[in-house]
Amino acid sequence: MRILVVGGGGREHAIIKKLKENPSVTEIFALPGNGGIAKDATCVDIGAKDIDKITEFAAANAVDYAVVAPDDPLVLGCVDALEAKGIPCFGPRANAAIIEGSKVFSKNLMKKYGIPTAAYEVFTDMDAALTYLETAPIPTVIKADGLALGKGVIIAMTRDEAKDAVRSMMADKVFGKSGDQIVIEEFLTGPEVSVLSFTDGKTVVPMISSMDHKRAGDNDTGLNTGGMGTVAPNPYYTDEIAAECMEKIFLPTIAAMNAEGRTFKGCLYFGLMLTPNGPKVIEYNCRFGDPETQVVLPLLESDLLTVMQATTNGTLAETEVKFADKNACCVIMASKGYPTAYEKGFEMTIPEAVWNNVYVAGASLKEGKLLTNGGRVLGATAIADSLEKAIEGAYEMVKTIHFDNAYYRNDIGAKALKAGRN
Repeated sequence: MRILVVGGGGREHAIIKKLKENPSVTEIFALPGNGGIAKDATCVDIGAKDIDKITEFAAANAVDYAVVAPDDPLVLGCVDALEAKGIPCFGPRANAAIIEGSKVFSKNLMKKYGIPTAAYEVFTDMDAALTYLETAPIPTVIKADGLALGKGVIIAMTRDEAKDAVRSMMADKVFGKSGDQIVIEEFLTGPEVSVLSFTDGKTVVPMISSMDHKRAGDNDTGLNTGGMGTVAPNPYYTDEIAAECMEKIFLPTIAAMNAEGRTFKGCLYFGLMLTPNGPKVIEYNCRFGDPETQVVLPLLESDLLTVMQATTNGTLAETEVKFADKNACCVIMASKGYPTAYEKGFEMTIPEAVWNNVYVAGASLKEGKLLTNGGRVLGATAIADSLEKAIEGAYEMVKTIHFDNAYYRNDIGAKALKAGRN
């Protein structure tokens, strides 16, 4: 089989490495891929948002199955376009990807169908939003409606911060058109949990839970990033909480999307907060999370391609989805200065002995040399029987990988370890 994977980050590298385990896979094309992915797939210089060129390439190269991984092409209708060419896909169509593409849509969906989430108000007029903030509870959360590279959410601890956030989104357009509408939301407290799930629009199969580390610095200090590391499973996510989430959140979400005529197939990501009043949805993503994928997929014992095809064909209920009863830790190595200004173009050395456990996110290939080419450069993932050993293994791996200006957090998994010992 010839597989096409749209995207070019660490998440896509993890997906590609897992797909390669299926003996029927003869070739994987990554569009656009990156310098590290080039070792595991054929990279093609077509951008993830160039839907026309993606579909032309897929048709011309007799692609048997496509995996559309990032949010932008899903929201833009990449799956719809590929299916129109007769190519089956993993991922939701555009009318279902809106669950991530519009926070206003997802909040209204949850309100309509009684799915637990934070209280909120929607604004299209900046002055109305600023007036509301005069008396709104503080802290509060300000969200741009549309996609913003995972950065369209600001937690405001003061009234002035909240007003500045509204002005930056609605007047300064720091997130472009994504800030034309905003959501002002109740500030929730409690442990955060990421739960990715496979779904064919009828059955929901949650994957192993995980804990992301968003802040750039140790002890959750510094700016928000795309994620500096993850561990799985998340110790806060007990069997009892999982059962409650299935009953009150997961299945009701799938039913709500079906009722709206927006059947969701692919990977539906639930960003949850375990509040004193029970689990609530912070956000939905219409795809695999990054870097959560780098700890979740290595624990998958079932064949990924088979599971993906079952979501496409509507046969997930009859398909085994099995995860190892182990722990995983992924430490992200970034360029110093990320997520603001950073240099790139430094040569990377990744020992062959650890290659299978490394997922490259930002790299280019020049004259046979792998060079840094992004803020988040790679993720190193270790699997072990205990979380402690998984964390140790990931950091041992990181010490063997070298590039100038490398930066990583030193406390990935520390909070999970502490929670597990309580």
